[in-house]
Amino acid sequence: MSEMTNIAMILAAFLSAIAAILHIAIIFGGASWYRFFGAGEQMAMAAKSGRIYPAFFTLMIALVLTIWAAYALSGAELFPPLPFLKLILSLITVAYLLRGSLIFWLVFFDRSKMTPFLCWSSIICLFYGIVHLYGIFQIPD
Repeated sequence: MSEMTNIAMILAAFLSAIAAILHIAIIFGGASWYRFFGAGEQMAMAAKSGRIYPAFFTLMIALVLTIWAAYALSGAELFPPLPFLKLILSLITVAYLLRGSLIFWLVFFDRSKMTPFLCWSSIICLFYGIVHLYGIFQIPD
């Protein structure tokens, strides 16, 4: 481990892990959780009727977020170096920032689709992306 701990990457890992855990909780929370977290009525009704695809899709998102957390821990040098570390962390950062920027698209181009969920989730994703970006700049070349 280097002399300076990359606190931003540790925070980034924590944030992605929290998001992964939340996705797992949504599966167990059922239809009302799918609705609350913005998955839409179709996913909520499918979960309520016992269909497998809402849980499968949500579990895959949780898996991706868990991998993202592992990459952030690797970037903080708390995990062994993972393949293509800076590239993958950069792509993760771009994903969070693009998802977060959805709020701007909605505000300027399509206010009819703006919901409270899209607003607060965009702000959260922007924060996640900024934390990742700050952490990336602390990773030595």
